Amino acid sequence: MGIINGTTISNTCIGQAATNSEWFAYTPQEDYNVTITSDLPMNGDIDTRLHVYSGTCGSLSCIAGDDDSGTYGGSNGQSYLSVVSFNATAGQTYLIVWDNRWGNSSNFSFEIIESTATSGDNLTFSTINPSTSGSRMGVVDMNGDFLDDLVTIPNSGGTYNLNIYYQQTDGSFVVGNYFPNANRAPSWSLAAGDFDGNGYNDLVFGDSSGCNVIKANNDGTAYTTFMNNSVFTQRTNFADINNDGHLDIFVCHDVAPSIYYLSDGGGNLTFYQSVANVGLGGYPSGGNYGSVWIDYDNDRDIDMFMAKCGGSPERRTNQMYRHDGSGNYIEIASVIGLNDPIQTWSSAWADYNNDGYMDCFIGTSDGSPHKMMLNIPNPNTSDTENPRVFSDVTNTTGLSTFTSSSVEHAPGDFDNDGWVDILSGGTILFNNGDMTFTASPAALPGAGGIGDLNNDGFLDVFNGGGSIRINNGNDNNWIKIITIGDETGGYSNLNGIGARVEISSALGTQIRDVRSGEGFEFMSTLNTHFGIGQDTEIDYIRIYWPSGIVDQLDDPTINSANTIVEGTHILSSDSAFVNDLILYPNPTTSVLNLNTSQYLDNAIYSVFDLNGRRVLNARLDSKTIDVSSLSAGSYVLRIMDNGSVKNQKFIKQ
Repeated sequence: MGIINGTTISNTCIGQAATNSEWFAYTPQEDYNVTITSDLPMNGDIDTRLHVYSGTCGSLSCIAGDDDSGTYGGSNGQSYLSVVSFNATAGQTYLIVWDNRWGNSSNFSFEIIESTATSGDNLTFSTINPSTSGSRMGVVDMNGDFLDDLVTIPNSGGTYNLNIYYQQTDGSFVVGNYFPNANRAPSWSLAAGDFDGNGYNDLVFGDSSGCNVIKANNDGTAYTTFMNNSVFTQRTNFADINNDGHLDIFVCHDVAPSIYYLSDGGGNLTFYQSVANVGLGGYPSGGNYGSVWIDYDNDRDIDMFMAKCGGSPERRTNQMYRHDGSGNYIEIASVIGLNDPIQTWSSAWADYNNDGYMDCFIGTSDGSPHKMMLNIPNPNTSDTENPRVFSDVTNTTGLSTFTSSSVEHAPGDFDNDGWVDILSGGTILFNNGDMTFTASPAALPGAGGIGDLNNDGFLDVFNGGGSIRINNGNDNNWIKIITIGDETGGYSNLNGIGARVEISSALGTQIRDVRSGEGFEFMSTLNTHFGIGQDTEIDYIRIYWPSGIVDQLDDPTINSANTIVEGTHILSSDSAFVNDLILYPNPTTSVLNLNTSQYLDNAIYSVFDLNGRRVLNARLDSKTIDVSSLSAGSYVLRIMDNGSVKNQKFIKQ
């Protein structure tokens, strides 16, 4: 690219018009995922801006555009280079346009990189139309046999009942009809979880007038409307909000602060309005649409992202609530880069680049561009409370060309290649394994609940229209993990909701969080699915339970379901470290000092009482721990560092 002195136009793909541009015609010979980049070492001091169009001079359509997504910087100390990725069709001509909007924008090199996007190319879905009635809402195991069932809510003359289509081992379904006579419709969302620990999942759903909590009896033969409250119900979740081992319920409120119910573990729920307690979703006029509970910073406790919609920018700005390990939630979206006023009803959280941290696809509902937010280390290393932040990488992922908007966005590895895809408005955005995505026209299962509805290890979709879209699969290998928490021992909830599940194979390390409530409307499986591509073995399954217990199962069987009960495969302690570690003063009144030769960079510490209850949890940013908030007694300090576990006792006076 020499001097930029050609004709320009006003309809730029990004930013204001320039005075001059240079135009290149590009026609691929095959279907490619194409990346155009000036982000090259020799261009460090250049400031480029890039637009890509299709069409003709009289009728141009923007395909992609970018200004400053590069990484190479020169003497200016910062990169102002450009990168875009898009899906190109064989034989179609694209116009690549560089302009002189900024100074020092001439005399640089750029590359066009063509890669064949193979993810999902051969994946197809077959349609089954079961005889179901009512609102088609969920794919989740309701009776504890670890097979995903179908959940629908039929209208019975103004009240709402429950049909469960139980999956059988041969892939057929047997219906159970129940009559809780709920007074609120399932207009907006449904979530499932076992809040009383009897082995049968309960439900929460609602409409603009209120929400219902539907409780299963102790043998799963009947369901009753346990309680309901007046709330403009949007997304609902089951989550252990206060980390006491019991599963709670969270309900997004559209016109007021959100609500939640705390469980005592004995089958009782207590109602709270969020602003009166931990402040989750406490904006005065609501706007709370799509809550999802994840551990975004890998400190082994659960955080919550809130997708917002409607009204003023302040009301619709997305929120992130970080759990501080002591029962408090702190809103930090502006600190970590997620405070976006984008119109969205839901987000899809997953580790899209398999680096061990959850990333966030923010899906829009109004036709504006979706966003892919990559979880990266905080460049402000002095901010030890927020070691991770988010970077907008949309323009380099190929997602900027996917313009179909929806209220439904949820993650899942549909082709079992080991890279998490996105079900966005019924279209699968296949992850190509290089942080680019391809929308496959051959794989359109429709929006709905996600789960394995024929127990073959591939994720299917129970479409909102009532059909099951069966994933015909491929020859990739997989593993399914069922988490069973030890609630009777006072540890984690029975479903293991909130647990982090990690596997390692030749493909690398993959992670999932067990969640109740993905996307906006539907309930998806509580079983954890991993694709492993052509790998033929898995090194280990590791589970970080909400209680703080860590289990590890080595060399598990692939292409099968593996059931892991909390505490049955506890990761052993590193005795050499314990011998090296001295805690002082011990006993202590306020702080513990750690004397050890270990560096403990990015280690996580937890403190347990003698009943096994975790009472403190945080990232270790120094070799001093404040225990002044603890009552007098004996405790165990546990330190997790790079997959190893170290325990040491101490006394708090």
